[in-house]
Amino acid sequence: MPNFHLPTFERLNATVPTDVDVEQVAATWMRSFSQHAEEGNALAVTALFTQDSYWRDMLALTWNFRTFHGSASIAKFLADRLLPASLANFRVQDSALQPLGPDLAWIRISFDFAVKGVGNASGIVRLVPQSDGVWRAWGMYTNLEGLEGFLERIGALRPEFAPGSHAESRNAADNESPVVVIVGGGHSGLALAARLKSLEVRTLVVEKNARIGDNWRNRYDALRLHDPVWYDHMPYLPFPSTWPIYTPAKKLANWLETYADALDLDVWTSSTVLAAQPSSSSGNWKVVINRDGAERVFSNVHHVVFATGWGGGQLNVPSFPGMDTFKGEMLHSAEYKRSERYKEKKVVVIGACVSAHDVAADCYSQGIDVTMYQRTSTYVMSTRHGLSALMKPSYWEGGPPTEEADRDGASLAPRAVVEMYRRLTGAVAEADRELLDGLRGCGFRVNMGIEGTGSGLLPFERGGGYYLDVGASELLISGKIKLKNDSQISGFTERGVRFEDGSEVEADVVVFATGFGDARNTIRKVCGDTVGDRCARVWGLDEEGEVNGAWRGMGVRGLWYMMGNLAMSRFYSKHVALQIKAMEEGIFGERYGA
Repeated sequence: MPNFHLPTFERLNATVPTDVDVEQVAATWMRSFSQHAEEGNALAVTALFTQDSYWRDMLALTWNFRTFHGSASIAKFLADRLLPASLANFRVQDSALQPLGPDLAWIRISFDFAVKGVGNASGIVRLVPQSDGVWRAWGMYTNLEGLEGFLERIGALRPEFAPGSHAESRNAADNESPVVVIVGGGHSGLALAARLKSLEVRTLVVEKNARIGDNWRNRYDALRLHDPVWYDHMPYLPFPSTWPIYTPAKKLANWLETYADALDLDVWTSSTVLAAQPSSSSGNWKVVINRDGAERVFSNVHHVVFATGWGGGQLNVPSFPGMDTFKGEMLHSAEYKRSERYKEKKVVVIGACVSAHDVAADCYSQGIDVTMYQRTSTYVMSTRHGLSALMKPSYWEGGPPTEEADRDGASLAPRAVVEMYRRLTGAVAEADRELLDGLRGCGFRVNMGIEGTGSGLLPFERGGGYYLDVGASELLISGKIKLKNDSQISGFTERGVRFEDGSEVEADVVVFATGFGDARNTIRKVCGDTVGDRCARVWGLDEEGEVNGAWRGMGVRGLWYMMGNLAMSRFYSKHVALQIKAMEEGIFGERYGA
């Protein structure tokens, strides 16, 4: 992976002059940039960047998600794409000096521009001072915002009349084949369906549960989001200002049901996609759906989107010798409901991240004898210090509009700000010193995240591996939740879990908080091995620092994977919808491949 460095004053051998005229610097740089970009002069544009700069593009110039690091890589990209993209109509929105520490500051400029024949786009660039007194770009972000002639039907472009009763809307697919079938009606599937509807792409969501939101409603009672409400808004319909900061799962479930109703989304509940196969001749998909016991076949579907969550909803349960002899109950944390049924029993939770802490704390709340087994170390930070440091001011009360916050976050490529993550992680660890010392004191193994970045890279690389403390850490420290982590599991006995050092923990119930499997297994189950073998890896960062597979095509025509937390789904649902709409209208160009 590319080795990014923050543009500190020491590395730049420069600093910000005390009398810097930010607006003039921004205007001068943007004037040169827009002139050379409109001329298609790749060399002249590259000269405006530092040697260690990056350019992250989302669809605007590449029809892909790409991050180019270093002036040589940027020059090659621009030589290939600048003239064909035909950029125009650059317009500065705002500029500001942003000090980020005693040794780091940049001028941030946001701007709009047009990609001729495609649509409108936005950009964010960060300028840093040079030893020769010139300001050059360290980071550039370009993002497709809308398609020319096919804008979202929102605001002033909203439809004049509703499409009919909600029941009629939900049954639209009874009369005509959908262009897009979305497998899964959770937050990801609904967010994408809403985006596609606003672009007038006929879409059907297929949800296996009886009610929208059951994927949250049927989880354990204690489950709640650990992200704050400002981070979790859905497209077009933000949470009310009275909403609690941390959303209970059942409240979110009801909200998703309300969301589908309010936005007139076409959803079939109690339905399952049995098979989806691409046609070798037309390229379209034949999709077979079981709806309330009756089979329905659509032979002209253009796009199939899997929105079935982390690992495709496939539960990851490790195999150990003796599991078949265990006399108690075994279940995955996704199957765990409530602790009341385990009163007077001994519970062992295998895992030490979010779900494991939630389940263990829920068991303790009912007076249950519960032991957490920690296999490997965990990154822990408090919601009090860590979460506020991560989210403020972008996703907090009084913060910027959500769309602006999303773009600003995306403009900082994950690998480009590794050093910034490390700084923040160190500061949070210092603020959480008492908590972390207490955990170490009770034997709980903590780490500082991947490459010392805390929760910075973990969501992208692993989709887990951390715990945002909402109270369970203190239960571990005080011994109210027992801890076992001094030996690896060797197997199961009739009455518990046996370890390699010969010790054993008695258990009546074992809960595996061990995550989910490979998302491609779900695709393989529905689409067959031929399609499954062609699919790209889903999740984890590629060599450029972009997420694999999700949101930008799976390597099979018309096949997509839509996933992520609520914030990711809100942001990337627009990118998936724009790609699908562009393909449907014949304006999608060739992907500039990695």
